[in-house]
Amino acid sequence: MSECFLNKKWWFLGVVVVVILLIVLYLFSGPKWSAESEQFVVPRNASDAEIIQKLEDDGFIRSTLAFNVAFTIDGLYGKIKPGGYKISKSMNAWKIARIIGGVPYLKWIVIPEGVRREEIMEILRSNDFLDSEYAIQYEVGEGTYFPNTYLIPISETWTQIAERMKNKFNEKFAPYQTAFTKQNIKWYTALKIASLVQREAAGKEDMPLIAGILWNRLNKNMRLQLDATVQYAKGKTKDGWWTPIKSGDTSIDSPYNTYRVNGLPPTPISNPGLDAIDAVLHPVETDCLYYIHDIAHNIYCSPTFEGHKENIREYL
Repeated sequence: MSECFLNKKWWFLGVVVVVILLIVLYLFSGPKWSAESEQFVVPRNASDAEIIQKLEDDGFIRSTLAFNVAFTIDGLYGKIKPGGYKISKSMNAWKIARIIGGVPYLKWIVIPEGVRREEIMEILRSNDFLDSEYAIQYEVGEGTYFPNTYLIPISETWTQIAERMKNKFNEKFAPYQTAFTKQNIKWYTALKIASLVQREAAGKEDMPLIAGILWNRLNKNMRLQLDATVQYAKGKTKDGWWTPIKSGDTSIDSPYNTYRVNGLPPTPISNPGLDAIDAVLHPVETDCLYYIHDIAHNIYCSPTFEGHKENIREYL
């Protein structure tokens, strides 16, 4: 084999290597028109394919192929956490992959309807929020921590998160506050009742009926006698929050025990959603004073205690 042929062969291989390197550099480089970091949010339950496509659609990567290579080499498939990340269009695909494969600076936090503030703190702590300052002592605000899905900076303290949830409550509750005022109902009274409805109802459908029954009891100066208020008074047991009450629990000495005290509890017992609040504003007109749920969560009510006992015999 001639020396000329070998030189041409190595020259050709060199050109191929250079071309490959240029292609790789192109694929792994991002657009150069912006060096500023921007917020990129990974939605909850998004697949890796959807995340990568969104990165391309938003102009953060030039090629899904390059990003898939970075993903594969770093073993990031299935490990991207929902939340917010700071990335730039000037970053290459490799760096972007490393960032969104790390810890998000914004986290999705779901606060369900009907939880109490201690449960909210447990949710936050389980997601690595909260400083030790508020681990035991915290401000009172039951009922005004609006249940919602929040995207929260991981650096926020309990005070900041509480303010965020209360601001959301003020925003959502404002129209109802005006409506309650027109009906001569104090907003805090309405919120207390909504918190009871939220805990007592089996679902959205029976909330207006339960609200109507609670209004009937209050208007007749009857004791509410609600299990949910006793559960609130008991607090957390070895089986968790809101465990079924047992014989003797209705004798607990607490201002929240509506089997022993008249009227509403001193504060809401949970943080209700809009359906429960709306049910208090628009209760079903009924003559019922008692209700039960069967094992399938169907509700049965009665205007008399005798009828209530009959419902218990028939449906429980």
